[in-house]
Amino acid sequence: MKKSLGPRIAAYPTPVWVIGSYDSQGKPNAMTAAWGGVCCSEPPCIQVSVRPSRHTYTSVLARKAFTVSIPDAGHAAEADYFGIASGQNTDKFARTGLTPVRSEIVDAPYVGEFPLVIECRLLHSMELGAHAIFVGEIMGTLADEEALTDGKLDMAKLSPLLYSVDQRSYFGVGQVVGKAYSLGLKYHKQD
Repeated sequence: MKKSLGPRIAAYPTPVWVIGSYDSQGKPNAMTAAWGGVCCSEPPCIQVSVRPSRHTYTSVLARKAFTVSIPDAGHAAEADYFGIASGQNTDKFARTGLTPVRSEIVDAPYVGEFPLVIECRLLHSMELGAHAIFVGEIMGTLADEEALTDGKLDMAKLSPLLYSVDQRSYFGVGQVVGKAYSLGLKYHKQD
């Protein structure tokens, strides 16, 4: 029997994304966000939710661009810190020793040490309760060669962080369960 938990955020897992932007003085900033995901395949777009009270919010709106740097498990402490401190009064890059790298195609920085970066131009924004949703059209994707197998992203090598809302904890990626678009073939009946 299932137990009702009421209306709650229970979409598991959520990503650990570090959203990069330049503030009004041109200072690189980044914040950790867990409310995000793919929202369109053509054009390729992702969405991320940011509270209007966050320093990143005004920066993304002003610059019409942001990056998503996806940290690996080895950078969990730095990713966590990017979500704790405010870029309004802290240089998070200097404090963590990580490198802000200027994107060559959008007006936003990314974290040089993180293995995967998605570069976005702001396509839409929508106020929705406690958060604003930023839809970014993906203009470019950068990956460390060490995170690739045969030219494609390898989940195990990428080792992205995942976030559990209820446990307020970070998790790593587990074992492969099976091949997509083939596990269910046993139920597929050719007519």
